[in-house]
Amino acid sequence: MFNFKRKFLTLVAEESSEPLRGIASPARIRILKLLRVRGPLNVNEISDALDLPQSTIATHIQVLERSGLIETETLKASKGQQKVCSIRYDEIIIRFDDQDALKSKDHVEVSMPIGLYTSCDVSAPCGLCSTENVLGVLDVPDFFLDPNRMNASLIWFRRGFVEYKFPNNGKVLGAKIDKLEFVMELSSEVPGTSLDWPSEISLWVNNMKVGTWISPSDFGDKRGLYTPQWWKLEGSQYGKLVTWQISRSGTSVNDVQISDVTLDKLELDKHHGIRLRIGIDEAARHPGGINIFGRGFGNYDQDIVMRIHLKEQLGV
Repeated sequence: MFNFKRKFLTLVAEESSEPLRGIASPARIRILKLLRVRGPLNVNEISDALDLPQSTIATHIQVLERSGLIETETLKASKGQQKVCSIRYDEIIIRFDDQDALKSKDHVEVSMPIGLYTSCDVSAPCGLCSTENVLGVLDVPDFFLDPNRMNASLIWFRRGFVEYKFPNNGKVLGAKIDKLEFVMELSSEVPGTSLDWPSEISLWVNNMKVGTWISPSDFGDKRGLYTPQWWKLEGSQYGKLVTWQISRSGTSVNDVQISDVTLDKLELDKHHGIRLRIGIDEAARHPGGINIFGRGFGNYDQDIVMRIHLKEQLGV
């Protein structure tokens, strides 16, 4: 199996002036890219690598440190001390939601492209494809690192998981979450297809397993409504639309309760993000793999949808 983790920062445009100022400079972006590629460096090393004066680098480092985009540590050098800089995030996402409009609703909905997972641990047979072609090389877990994964519309693997990080808009809005939903199109995964291939597909939220749904099939009896014509008929065609719902009374799938994990157990008010992990539990009795269908594949033209139902909002 292959494993990687990346650190993401999600900024709300109206409320993030300092971090936005930090990246509002070509020189500072060059510094961030350098630290991302080469790891921790001191001011002299950054100056040499970018061919910029040390005084200029020092000024930019102060801005980046103040904005929270880098960390610095003062260490002993051969002569005196040195400031060593390291990057804090691999990727930065800027959100332009209308916060006032969000506050007027009783729920907030976020659509996550299936290729934007933040970590994974998968085993072959596995692969990704866009609506136009296969991405990378089939059955090679390392290709789940390929930057082109962002274009994925179908993901499949036999064992393991993919994990996504959603913004906790309930916390952003100062509202109490009454119910949490995740909606996605899923099926089992077998080489070829099979209408009799059960698979135990599990969901975790912020590292807590909330429940398991048993997919009955790897559906290939007919082409999916949105599945591209170039995709072979022998491949997985569509899945079931599965709605996972975590409320104050427990967790259900498609309105059938499957566990007693409640919202209170997730302690969402303590987290700025909501981490969703979908995959096959190592202890599954029927580890029949998983297909995750995104926009442009399967029977439902959608990505993974998170819906936060709000009980109270600011100003209400």
